Amino acid sequence: MRRGVVVTGGSRGIGLATARLFQSLGYEVISLSRSAPPTAEIEHLAADITDLGSVERGAEALVQRVADWDQTVLIHNAAIHRHDTVATLSPRDLLAVLSANLAAPQALNQALIPGMKPGSSILYVGSTLAEKAVAGAASYVASKHGMIGLMRATCQDLAGSGLHTACICPGFTDTEMLRAHVGDAVEAITGMVTAGRLLKPEEIAELIRVCADSPALNGAVLHANLGQIER
Repeated sequence: MRRGVVVTGGSRGIGLATARLFQSLGYEVISLSRSAPPTAEIEHLAADITDLGSVERGAEALVQRVADWDQTVLIHNAAIHRHDTVATLSPRDLLAVLSANLAAPQALNQALIPGMKPGSSILYVGSTLAEKAVAGAASYVASKHGMIGLMRATCQDLAGSGLHTACICPGFTDTEMLRAHVGDAVEAITGMVTAGRLLKPEEIAELIRVCADSPALNGAVLHANLGQIER
């Protein structure tokens, strides 16, 4: 049985941890990302989610690979996160974020779903901000709310196909993206978590694996945040 994973942003952070986990379990793993993963066992297909044409070309290159697999796990992980507010966010900049965080995943869906066999899955990596909001992240919040909607549409539209879906929503995870976004506020952020620490990317990767193996979670939104303290 040939099993394969396509993960966007598989060169670092949650994407890399996920790619490594599935590779260790015997899956063929392809990272669709701008930079190559730091290990040769993870195949690299160059693509930039901020360029929809680049994603579409990457999707075309994957069609036959997916058709050859008995089980495919498609993981929409890559995203862009910008500092912006409703008062200052231009429609053009909003469209750019929505294109990267929603249209790019849908380009992969449209291309790969026809070749995905029963038992395959489409998994979305959301955020705690997929069902709440904070100041200063308007485009990211809007796009992650939209991702849950896209996942739920995936569940309904693929009923009877044997494919299942879920949205995994990490809390504060120790990644380059988080540290770039919060700067020196990492210590303050850990004070907002009942466990008093950041999540490890490997913890989210394990939850993604569970979702891939669990058709019972079809349509589910799973929050993994170590018990985030609401303020």
